[in-house]
Amino acid sequence: MDNRTKALCDFLDASHSVYHAQAYLAQTLEAAGYTRLLEHQAWSLVPGGKYYLTRGGSALLAFRVPRGEITGFTMSASHADRPGFKVKENFELTGTYTRMAVERYGGMLIAPWLDRPLSVAGRVTVETEDGVRSRLVDIDRDLLLIPNVAIHMNRQANDGYHWNPAVDTLPLIGGKEAAGKLSALLEQAAGGKILGQDLYLYIRQKAAVWGVDEAYISAAGLDDLECVWGCAQGFLHGKESRAIPVLCVFDSEEVGSCSPQGAASGFLEEVLGRICASLKLELSRMLAQSFLVSADNAHAIHPNHPEYADPGNAPVMGEGIVLKFNANLSYCTDALSAGIFRKICHKAGVKVQSFHNRGDLPGGSTLGHISLAHVSVPTVDIGLAQLAMHSCYETAAVCDELALETAMAAYFGTTLEAAGDGFSLS
Repeated sequence: MDNRTKALCDFLDASHSVYHAQAYLAQTLEAAGYTRLLEHQAWSLVPGGKYYLTRGGSALLAFRVPRGEITGFTMSASHADRPGFKVKENFELTGTYTRMAVERYGGMLIAPWLDRPLSVAGRVTVETEDGVRSRLVDIDRDLLLIPNVAIHMNRQANDGYHWNPAVDTLPLIGGKEAAGKLSALLEQAAGGKILGQDLYLYIRQKAAVWGVDEAYISAAGLDDLECVWGCAQGFLHGKESRAIPVLCVFDSEEVGSCSPQGAASGFLEEVLGRICASLKLELSRMLAQSFLVSADNAHAIHPNHPEYADPGNAPVMGEGIVLKFNANLSYCTDALSAGIFRKICHKAGVKVQSFHNRGDLPGGSTLGHISLAHVSVPTVDIGLAQLAMHSCYETAAVCDELALETAMAAYFGTTLEAAGDGFSLS
């Protein structure tokens, strides 16, 4: 396995929740010499400085200050949350068995979650002498399982089954004697009395590289942790330019981005404003020479159902980065942003392909158009082609992730300067 692919697998296997993904990225940045900033403190930025900050335990933003003249921002946006099951408050359901009450987070495929070992991870708040503090928790063991109903009792199971989330998707904890034990286990992991919780189920299966040529990677949360890691690696390895490179990793994309940590918040806009204030730059002039890459995975043409793809714009796993287009601007790519990003990829030797939804199968949206409400700059929506989006175990091509890292390193090392209705790239 390539060292870069192993690094991706390590990140995926450590990111059992959006909070763990953020913590892993923060540790990666600190190991690379980045200094943490706090939003409630004054900032004093210096040329050559490398910085990062977090919000809400689940969003992260990092940037570098060039040593010379500064032209604008080169930004990327991706998200670290994924569809799944969130644990409810007062989650224990007792009776013949002890079960867990959960609710769906985002638009998920339910069936793949059943009949496989699960556990719980996320963050909790605990009571301390100084007030309330957040703690990461991850019960690292096979702890739960959502059992299927036998075919003998549900003869329609293979004919298209309607899942009732209040009945069919409640994980089994144990027998009657298990009552109270999971709550105690969580408090032990948290190191104190739990006052609040943001806990999620996760599957225990690790990331795997597979296929006769080891061409594919499967893991939990490829949408969108694969783009998170690719953008982060490109950010870390990009050469210095005259632009300020900005890495954004948001939360809450799967539920509309409307949280203090989401793309619909003022997080990015506020940080850009503070950067400009500290460096005595004019934000509006900086934005006039800025660019945003919105990176969120795309649907590959399915090997068993090619009819779901648009005939001329169907991405294939292993054929490069996907440019995503939509006439109604669910994706923000237009002629200008597509041209800029294609030119960067061409110079970097990275293949690019296009995606449109089939006309009668509308798709979802991404971070790009949400971010534009706060930071209005030319934006390209990209992703990596994958199968089984919003399953608990998704599949993509190994080489596409490596292509994204290469392309984003080239992007973050590029200076864009306004030139009439276009941009000069250097």
